[in-house]
Amino acid sequence: MPIRLKNRWILVILAALFFCMSSGFGKPESKVGSGRDANLQNLLTTHCVQCHGKDGKVKGKVDLLKYSAGADLRKDSELLQTVLEMIDFGEMPPEEEKPIPQKDKNRVVGLLKLMLNESVAGDSSPAITQIRRMNRFQYANAVQDLLKLKISVFPLPEKMMRDRSGYFAKAIKGRMPDSLTVSSRPLGKSGLIEPRLSGVGPFPQDLRAEHGYDNQADHLSLSPLLMEAFFQLSRTIVTSSTFGPKTVGIWKDFFETPPKEEDIEKALATRLKPFLTQAFRRPVKKETLKRYLSHALGSLKKGATFEATMKDVVSAVLASPRFLYLYDSLGAEEETLSREVFLASRLSFFLWGSLPDEQLLGLAQTGRLSDPKVLEGQLDRMLSDPKLKRFCDSFPTQWLQLDRIISSVPDEKTYPDFYYAPPSYRTTMDMMMEPLLLFETVLLEDRPVLDFIDANYTYRSARLRKWLGEEPGGKIGGPVTMQFSRQALSDRRQGGMITNSAVMTMTSGPHETKPITRGAWLAGVIFNSPPPPPPADVPPLPKVEKKDEGLTLRQRFSAHRERADCAGCHEKLDPLGFALENFDPVGRWRDDYDSGLRVDSEGVLFRRHEFGDVIEFKDAILKEKERFVRALAGHMLAFALGRELTPADSPALDDIARKASTEEYRMTALIKAVVQSEPFLGKSSKLALQQKLSKP
Repeated sequence: MPIRLKNRWILVILAALFFCMSSGFGKPESKVGSGRDANLQNLLTTHCVQCHGKDGKVKGKVDLLKYSAGADLRKDSELLQTVLEMIDFGEMPPEEEKPIPQKDKNRVVGLLKLMLNESVAGDSSPAITQIRRMNRFQYANAVQDLLKLKISVFPLPEKMMRDRSGYFAKAIKGRMPDSLTVSSRPLGKSGLIEPRLSGVGPFPQDLRAEHGYDNQADHLSLSPLLMEAFFQLSRTIVTSSTFGPKTVGIWKDFFETPPKEEDIEKALATRLKPFLTQAFRRPVKKETLKRYLSHALGSLKKGATFEATMKDVVSAVLASPRFLYLYDSLGAEEETLSREVFLASRLSFFLWGSLPDEQLLGLAQTGRLSDPKVLEGQLDRMLSDPKLKRFCDSFPTQWLQLDRIISSVPDEKTYPDFYYAPPSYRTTMDMMMEPLLLFETVLLEDRPVLDFIDANYTYRSARLRKWLGEEPGGKIGGPVTMQFSRQALSDRRQGGMITNSAVMTMTSGPHETKPITRGAWLAGVIFNSPPPPPPADVPPLPKVEKKDEGLTLRQRFSAHRERADCAGCHEKLDPLGFALENFDPVGRWRDDYDSGLRVDSEGVLFRRHEFGDVIEFKDAILKEKERFVRALAGHMLAFALGRELTPADSPALDDIARKASTEEYRMTALIKAVVQSEPFLGKSSKLALQQKLSKP
């Protein structure tokens, strides 16, 4: 995942560094080693240190003098990656400067990538996160799977789309149906009718990290107050009036009193050992088993019933840090077993959002899970399991930032037909289903992920078809459930994620579009290169006055571009955001503004691909398909690992994208490449990179 710039001065520094390096790229380059380092040292001395180090002059608080004196730039992998991205994405040199010829730019990028590989090959930082807490979504799934509950633990508003016709379990075989029924919990009441444990309420939803998803380790703390809340929640679960033989799948084998002729201690041990093993996702140690066993025996001796005793045990397990935390290391002790069992957890929480099942744990405990053939077989099994729906309920909504649509409120006077039933029901309920169903189609039918950019099919409801100016072709349903049908698309202005009405609406204001917001969404979601936060004192775009009526929105933005601290972002975001300007604030196509002025959506992508309309814009993105696939791989890997990516992960992303390209960029190939990557397997990339770099 890209390193975020801490201040705008770095843009100036990167520009200087770029020119320093590029001035020497017209000459033949020697092999990796002192020749290149000496050349770089000379360039820094000649072109950079005058403003960044010489005579104590340090602009932007960055001193480059040490590099001109022989220090190794490769020791600062974050700066190196940022330089690489700024050049590769065409953000440097500044727009007013002469662009570097593409041939030389390719040479620059290639050499910087090689330097970055050298840099991270010597990085001894851990390959994976060491510990992270389950988020709310994972906790609910884990409890449900552990107890084999036939109902939900508590409602989860973050599940934006609910399957109401059982289509997913059937589609897992490889084909989505032509029609299906879904509902939306965040913007409707249908989620309230789902059967769940009576009286059990969820703990607060975990917020998304500013650098990624809601499962990121550095944002999942466990305060004493939350620890107490988990204990109270565990008690509420086992004491719920609906917690019993009809709802708990393990009731007979775990909670029912054993026959009188059976030794009670042996019976307890027989039940507790597999239960604790699955709950803690690793072989339970003798002392741990003994502690739970002693507690249960003591409870029975005090006169508690067997059922009450086992409920106390379950409550204690559900509040235990061994259950709540996902560990990626046990230290040097039992290192091989540790790597295997935590690979099983990492895999199951990635694709199933829950505990590994007995088969995964069994393979891990015998040390076979990491075998490439075994691992691929398990991936095929997991991708064919209905529990894969949980991946669809968590990753795409966060990757696409669809939660933002919940707060989208187009002006009621301008768009009165946007609201229906009670005013709280909005067309956004139908809108946000379309990209989610596209994601599931690409996944379940193993289509190329390039369909996310430009697809010739989609799923739409009658209400959504009417909204977009098509014939409804069916009864327009109410707010509880929505019927969606698959349809072919002949108009390339539609199809894919980037021109989806949900995205267009959630990146607009009540009255007008927000090109910079749309550009930032494209930069972050599609290219995984989010812009830094805007300066705090940037004024909002003023309302349209009489003097502005003859200006397009692009012309009104020109004042923002004149600010030195805004220009850098505008150079990056304007071509992206204005490419979508033909879509109005509620996602409908327009050729002209209400003022009668023609919409101007032309631009240049990465200062390389010119486009005149949104179709040509899609073509431009598809010319950069490797960049998009690598970006999607970065999103998926960060989600899978539960942490922000670092420069050390960059070679792995290159490898994932390369592997996916050999399989026509199909979704399954991408997921398998993520799982088979060095960071996911928990291996350091240091040795592998050193071996690659040593080859001629």
